[in-house]
Formats: sequence, C-alpha cells, structure tokens
Amino acid sequence: MGAQGTHRVNTTERLAKLRELMKKEGVDVWVVPSEDQHYSEYLAHCDERRGFISGFNGSAGCAVVTLEKAFLFTDGRYFLQAEKQLDDNWTLMKQGLPDVPTWQDFLHKNLDGSLKIGIDPTIIVADDAAALRKNLEPKQSELVLLRNNLVDEVWGTDRPPKPHNPVFHLDEKYSGQSFTEKIEKVREILEKEKAKAVVVNMLDEVAWLFNLRGSDIDYNPVFFAYSVITKDSTVLFIESKKLDEAARKYLGDAVEIRPYEEIFDYLKSLPGALGLDGSKDGPKILVPNKASLAIVESISPSPPSATSSSSPPPIYHKIVPSPVADLKAIKNATELEGFRQSHIRDGAALARYFAWLEEALNDGKEVNEWQGAEVLENYRKELVLFKGLSFTTISSTGPNGAIIHYSPDPKDCAVIKKEQIYLCDSGAQFLDGTTDVTRTWHFGTPKPEEIRAFTRVLQGHISIDTAIFPTGTTGFVIDSFARRALWQDGLDYRHGTGHGVGHFLNVHEGPQGIGVRIVLNNTPLKPGMTVSNEPGYYEDGQYGIRIENIVLVKEAETPNNFGQKGYLGFEHVTLCPIQTKLVDISLLTEQEKKWLNDYHKEIWEKVSPLLKNDTRALEWLRRECEPI
Repeated sequence: MGAQGTHRVNTTERLAKLRELMKKEGVDVWVVPSEDQHYSEYLAHCDERRGFISGFNGSAGCAVVTLEKAFLFTDGRYFLQAEKQLDDNWTLMKQGLPDVPTWQDFLHKNLDGSLKIGIDPTIIVADDAAALRKNLEPKQSELVLLRNNLVDEVWGTDRPPKPHNPVFHLDEKYSGQSFTEKIEKVREILEKEKAKAVVVNMLDEVAWLFNLRGSDIDYNPVFFAYSVITKDSTVLFIESKKLDEAARKYLGDAVEIRPYEEIFDYLKSLPGALGLDGSKDGPKILVPNKASLAIVESISPSPPSATSSSSPPPIYHKIVPSPVADLKAIKNATELEGFRQSHIRDGAALARYFAWLEEALNDGKEVNEWQGAEVLENYRKELVLFKGLSFTTISSTGPNGAIIHYSPDPKDCAVIKKEQIYLCDSGAQFLDGTTDVTRTWHFGTPKPEEIRAFTRVLQGHISIDTAIFPTGTTGFVIDSFARRALWQDGLDYRHGTGHGVGHFLNVHEGPQGIGVRIVLNNTPLKPGMTVSNEPGYYEDGQYGIRIENIVLVKEAETPNNFGQKGYLGFEHVTLCPIQTKLVDISLLTEQEKKWLNDYHKEIWEKVSPLLKNDTRALEWLRRECEPI
C-alpha cells in the first residue's frame, strides 16, 4: 500500500533510451501500466516497470510516453506523492479531477495524428485493449503489440531477477476447505455456464484455490502461477521446484503440474483439445475480465488485418467476472473465525506499540517514522502464527500524514513530533487471517480544527459500522454514509471508504468494496465478505486523519423483513482504541457515544488478557478504553 520515501529519480537518461527503442520499433507512444502479467496491484520488484521509468512508486498509475513528452496518470490517493517523486520530465495527470481524462481516453482524445501506440500484450487487460482499438480506429491510430517490453530493455541487467521462492501448503485447519472442494465448485460454475474450461490468472486466486501460499511478492503470500480447470482436468502452471514436499504431497495426482512458461502454448492448443468449434453459440473457455490480452489472443487469435475472408473469425473464449474471485470473496466459518482471532492478537501488538511510543515522546526521546514502524513490526513478530507484514507500514507525522499512501524512507524520514498528528496504517499476515488497521493519534495538545475533523471522520466510521441495509446493496450505495458528517463541514476525502481483504492473502481484495467507483456497484455485499471501513480527511501540508477497522458482512436481525429480502450489517474485528482526546463529544449523538464506549469495552475485554506481561501497555489500554 505505502511506498517508501518521496525522493526523486532523474529519468532523463531512461526516457532517452526508451524513445530510441520506440523509434527503432516504429511506435509513436509507449504505454506502461502498473500491473504485471497477472494484473497484480502489488508487484515483484522485476515488474515495477512504471516505477522504474517514471520514478513514481505508488501502487496505482499508468505512464504514457510519446517521442516528445511523458505523462503519469494516477488517482487522488497519490497526488501529493507523485508531485514529490516525478522529475521535470513528467506531467502529472490527476485522474478524477474535472477535465482530466483517463489514460485510455487521453490516447484517442488528446494525442493528435494517426499514431502507432505500443504496449506489451501480457500486461494490458483484454477488455481495455479492445476498447482502445475501437476508439483509436476513427483517428487511424492503432495498437501495436510488442512482446519484448521496451522498458525491460531500458532496464537491462539492472532489472531485478524474477523471484523463485518456495511455495507451501496452508493447512485446512486455517483454510477451512480442501482444494478439491473448491475446484468442484468451479466445475459447477462451468456446468451452469455451459463452458468447457476456465483460466485462473490472478495470483491470489491461484493461491486460494489450491490452499498454497508463497512469497514472490513482498507482503502478499502469493507465487507466480496460472491454472486451467476443465471438467476432467486441473492444471497448475508453476515452476515445480518451488513446491515444497508437503505441497506436492497435498496436491497429489489430482493436479497436473506444468512449467509456468507453457501457459500460452497450452492455451493455443486448448480449443482443439476440447473440441470447440468457435461458433457464436458454441461452448467457450471462460476468461476472467482481468486477464491479459496475451491470454485471449492465445485462445482466440485475432485475424490478420488484411484478410479477404468475410466470415467472422472463430471465438473460443468468453470474458466474464472471475468465478474464483467471487468464491474467494465469501469467507467460510473457519476463515471468519481466523479473522477474529488474528485481530485480537494484532490488537495486543498495537497497544504495546502506541503505549511505547507515547512514553518515548513524553520522555523527550527522538523517534523517527521508520524507527516507529520497526518497533511495531517487532511487537507483531512476537505473535503466534505471524508470517510477515501485509503492506509497508504507513508511519507518518504531521504533513506526511496528508500523503495518503506515504511510507517512511529508512534513510530520510521525519521525526515523530508530540505536537503533530501521527497517522499509522499497518497490518500483518497470519496463518489464520490478514489485518489492516489505521489509527490517528495526537500525543500533545490537538488544535480545535484537528479535533473537529477527527470527530467528523469518526462519525462516518460509526455510520458504516452500524449500517443496516437490504440484501443486494452494494458498497457504492452506502459509501455516502461515511462522508455525510464530513460533508456537513464541507470536507471530503479522495479515496474509497473500504476494500476487500484476503484471508492470509492480499490485503486488497475484490470484487467487493465501498467507494464511489461505479464498478463497485456491480458487486452486492454478501454475508462472509470482508471489507475495510476507513474514512479520512487530509489537510495538505499539515496532517492526515484516518480511522480504519476491518468488518465482516453478516446477516442482521430486524423487526421486519420488507420484501422478504433479508437485511445485512457489519461485525468489526479490529480491536484498537480510538483516541477520545481527539473527539469533540458535543458533536456526537447519544448513539454514537454509546457505540464508542461499547467498542472500547469490547477491546478491553478481548485484548487486555494478552497484555499481562506488559504493564505499560495494559495501563495505556485501560486509560484509552475509559468511557466518555
């Protein structure tokens, strides 16, 4: 989530080399998306192409390089970070602001002339490519697919190697379901869709499906692999030497192991092997809507541009929302209990850290942002079932807190100041769950405007936590609940209110979420889903405020059941105090006061037994959980 530091990289030489290669390949524009060949949000270092060419290392963005100019597109979470990191070679395009196009629209609306736009087909989504081709055609511009990624060529021998880390089996006492049961559910979907096969390309989906975990991407317990499932076969494309002995034994003869690199050749032969005729109404291979153009082209190759045939080309695939993503999003009872237990343990580490930090600052000790993050990580390392952090800790003081996904550079970061707001967004990976929690503290005397903004954020947080809504409601619909109190003061924030969370998997998980992006209106919230609740407010150059808990979607009991729909609500599992010193109690309703007191009572009851050997943390927790 966070990206270390905000220092600038001189990209002049890199861009010059890229433009030389563009001329050699005959392309006028080169597009560098953030994602890798699996559409991962967080990347292995070897796939951080956009970060390398632009110097901007936030998790979201796209670089568009022409022969004369360079543009970096990103969203509101990263405006401040990008402004600090981009050098003078780049123009920052602040997506979401009025009159700022998406990078896709920019290519056909803002660039003049008939252009050849180059891209690596393994890292662009098939649907995006299709839309681009359609929009470029009236301008007589075209998409040029180059499998030799030009940024990789610029990077050369300095490019980090692809990771080859071990892959291990996650015991079913944590996963709650065997991989064979999961694959049978996938096959039931194939039957329902009258399809012959499905491609699984997202790394967290492969890991979940087979009850395997790895470490090829920092903070994300995933590994490089694809899978293809048919009615009769299950194929896992992975470097076989990465599977440890227990993982091999677990998979047994039920899974065919093939080399990772064979995926595209295998897909080319799959329609013939399945006896598909390519007709409009014939059976298809299901391809997730986040799969790359290279995957689609391997299954259903585009015909040559100059063809005399008037008949439509055979289509062997159908693009659909990933069936595995939908299955994975709804946690089983074992996974849900793992979330509860891991968050109790995590709450103890958070209490120990914030108690330590408060004492250190009161004693006049100098603690910088990085040192604070290290102390918190060390407390987490003492916890049972701990496997690592779930993202880079966002430990930010004062103005750095306004950089929404800031993380401190160990070599150059600010000292945490007692008279500034301190925002800490952190999380951990445990065998039984994944945590992600944000708390905002002031260890001195907060200003009135800080207290008021914090209180408005808290009211939005409570509004989501206590929401009751009919079955079928999406996170898009309830997002405004979190913003209502802020809107009353003319305030808002430039990020979503909530993201899905994986079970000992990626801290960001779809398709569910709470936010203003219209895509979130496609996925109703369902019992068993996990989502974050994290409204905030950011005063540029001064401070940031965010309060984040993880909540589980559950069935709600209501006096009535209009329409026989059933109603849903949330169960929070994060257990860390919310600083009442930052709350203007006069703004709270009686129900909001009760919620805060009940929440702190729950924290004390569940977390205090784990702090018997840390008197400082126990006394800190007792004080912070006192009723208002």
